[in-house]
Amino acid sequence: MKNSHKAYGFGLGAVLLWSTVATAFKLALAHYSPLELLLVASVSSILALGIILICQGKLALLGRQLRSSPFLYLQTGLLNPFLYYLVLFKAYELLPAQQALSLNYTWAVLLPLLSVPLLGQKLRKSDLSAALLAYVGVFIIACGGKPMALEFAAPEGVALALLSTLLWCLYWIINTKDKGDPVVSLMLSFLLGLPFILLGLAYQGTVPSLALDALLPGIYVGLFEMGLTFVLWLLALKNAERTASISTLVFLSPVLSMGVITLVLGETLAPATVLGLGLILLALAMQQLWPKVKARFSPKPMAEQI
Repeated sequence: MKNSHKAYGFGLGAVLLWSTVATAFKLALAHYSPLELLLVASVSSILALGIILICQGKLALLGRQLRSSPFLYLQTGLLNPFLYYLVLFKAYELLPAQQALSLNYTWAVLLPLLSVPLLGQKLRKSDLSAALLAYVGVFIIACGGKPMALEFAAPEGVALALLSTLLWCLYWIINTKDKGDPVVSLMLSFLLGLPFILLGLAYQGTVPSLALDALLPGIYVGLFEMGLTFVLWLLALKNAERTASISTLVFLSPVLSMGVITLVLGETLAPATVLGLGLILLALAMQQLWPKVKARFSPKPMAEQI
């Protein structure tokens, strides 16, 4: 099989799995608190990643990478899985799945903005335009399609969903300093994040249920949101001839997710959510494509034309 075919196969597999996890969140949260779900999902992900590392012969890299950057992995573990998923699961607990999903996609718009002060990158006009458009979409979703009324149905849920995007961006920005194997790095993040989860549960004084109707969606979240799907996406990028062609597959995920949410959870798609998500996706497309279109059609300097 050609590498490009492999890349699309792995990429589509990852996107299809990611398209189901918003629904799995809601099914699991019907039985678990956000912290309980986080423990079940994290342990499932650690076990899956451990098996992958054994099969790849990379288990010995865990100690080597940890010794090289212990504080780095402590930071990433605190952010992901602990803080990011705790906040995200709480947002899903408070909001309809369609709203939480749509708001969470604004992380890709926020990331370039945060990269300016934190990584010293240059701010592009397309980043500002995309952010403005995306957060208009957020406002429409938060107001339930009635922006003039300024009535927010679930302000705490909206705030938490947006906070989760900030935490996810911070995780990826810190991750730019990591030079180790990405699967090993993810495993270290989960291993170092696990004590924070256990301390939180000890403070909360609860233990996750082991009933199958609770446990199965929790394990599903761990495997297909946190663990295996990440590895599939890495394989897609590794085999891709052009990373950009694979990255555009991500735009399928929220659309497919809405279909799964409607079919499985029975949520009726609100017009405000559809409009808001449309604006967010349009902002993402603008952010990704406009600089390339501008570079292609802008006149070249005379020296390059000779």
